[in-house]
Amino acid sequence: MKTTIEIPDPLLRRAKAAAAKRGQSLKDFLNEALAEKLKPASQTVPADAPPWMAGFGELRHLGRETRRIQALIDAEFEQVAPEDAE
Repeated sequence: MKTTIEIPDPLLRRAKAAAAKRGQSLKDFLNEALAEKLKPASQTVPADAPPWMAGFGELRHLGRETRRIQALIDAEFEQVAPEDAE
């Protein structure tokens, strides 16, 4: 369905830049943004997400980086410092 909406020029420029940075069309970017905004609060963070993510959410386009950082955190906490080993 097509519709007409008014978007302030500064916001439209930011949206176009963000879409271009992500390699998306403006249409796809706006559809994704609207769907994300309308998603129920309980669905914003996946059920299997680490507990710290519930407070900060997850940026979809940073999902791979988020998983990499979480793996580093998990690996670090698996190690026992020599002074704590006794």
